[in-house]
Amino acid sequence: MQILGIESTCDETAAAVVADGVAVRGNVVASQIDLHQRYRGVVPEIASRTHIENILPVLRESLATSGVNLADVDAVAVAYRPGLIGSLLIGVTAAKTLAWALGKPLMGVDHVQAHLYSVRLETGVDVPMPAVGLVCSGGHTALYRLQDFLDVQLIGATIDDAVGEAYDKVAAILGLGYPGGPIIDRLAALGDGNAIHFPRSRMGRDSLDFSFSGLKTSVLYHVRGFKGRERDASSLSPQQLHDVCASFQAACVDVLIEKIKRALKQTHGRAVIIGGGVSANRGLRQAAQKLPVQVFFPPLAYCTDNAAMSAGLAYLHLRAGQQSSLDIDAIPFSQFVRA
Repeated sequence: MQILGIESTCDETAAAVVADGVAVRGNVVASQIDLHQRYRGVVPEIASRTHIENILPVLRESLATSGVNLADVDAVAVAYRPGLIGSLLIGVTAAKTLAWALGKPLMGVDHVQAHLYSVRLETGVDVPMPAVGLVCSGGHTALYRLQDFLDVQLIGATIDDAVGEAYDKVAAILGLGYPGGPIIDRLAALGDGNAIHFPRSRMGRDSLDFSFSGLKTSVLYHVRGFKGRERDASSLSPQQLHDVCASFQAACVDVLIEKIKRALKQTHGRAVIIGGGVSANRGLRQAAQKLPVQVFFPPLAYCTDNAAMSAGLAYLHLRAGQQSSLDIDAIPFSQFVRA
């Protein structure tokens, strides 16, 4: 069964063909990083206009690379929630049009749920259930309990910044460029994570929620000083810069791992799934290997936004007899109910 997937939830225009939920063919992603770098973040209007320009070329390239004709596609999948509404509308409109024109099932999937499923791409690995899932990226930091990949409950979420957003803002403070995650991760490997003790916000004793705004502010004060003693990040020596990156990353990873441990205890989870752009982070991957259960990460190619994960998840929906109607709407927010 071959499913054509479409992704346009934020600033990546993507399409992929996935066979039987795991075999990825023709995975194409058109990045907009160069367009948004000058703004140090995604500009929704620029993102949506660029999706309009990219969607047809990306679809054509994906089909050509996979060697699959539109007539051979068994269903059309699209991530229709959550995301930037203008961006979502481009992908959803394209998917609805294709499904109608081809007379094939339309499969609307949740973008966050697809990030959790991404650990099965290429490998088809069986994850012991129930599992604890962490989705961590520039737009999301949340914990989930999975009974299976179609039975997902929200158990914890950030009350302010997502962890990837905190990385981008700290990178801006340090003058490192955008996106901040890969840059800070690379520089952190050259520094001492114990050099500076930045705060860890653990919320309540049993809380599974996150907060990263205080950590970001602490880095700002450490680098620039307080009112009347302001200084510039350029005054840091290379070693000081590396130590700030390492210490900031250590604080982020400590909080993520601590919340995963709490979730495992509260849900009796048998495994951990970590997806989203920050799942590519070297420090997080190393720390997660010390957890008391088996940990599953996506292949690096599928950590950031892609269409293969949506097509893969859609296979499970289709096999379960579930499909979407042609009047589905783009939805900017997640609809998972907190357990």
